[in-house]
Amino acid sequence: MLIDPNDTKPIYLQISESLENEIMAGRFKVNDKVYSQYQLADMFNINPATAAKGLNVLADEGILYKKRGLGMFVAGGAKEKVVSKRRNETLKRLIQELVIEAERLNVSESDLIDMLKEVGRGRDKK
Repeated sequence: MLIDPNDTKPIYLQISESLENEIMAGRFKVNDKVYSQYQLADMFNINPATAAKGLNVLADEGILYKKRGLGMFVAGGAKEKVVSKRRNETLKRLIQELVIEAERLNVSESDLIDMLKEVGRGRDKK
């Protein structure tokens, strides 16, 4: 898990996104216990309340569930919820920003598509 102090996102959101990344990568599976707010606070040298806020974001979205006195656990369908959320929110926002910048630079739709394909081919070679 990584937290970037130079990132403009609040730390609690970086924590929730890092946990989402771990779920998507399969490091946490359904019903696995995730880090406690105190473990996260210790890992990143942050206030436990900030760590708790990051965990609660995921609980509110149904990605984690709380077992009273035991901690937070990965909910059924968590990975699918994260993928759906990122596809419908993050990816769309990034695409909108890309299209706006392409329009500013007078890049045609076909040129933009070609650029996307080129980048995709470059990632395939890695």
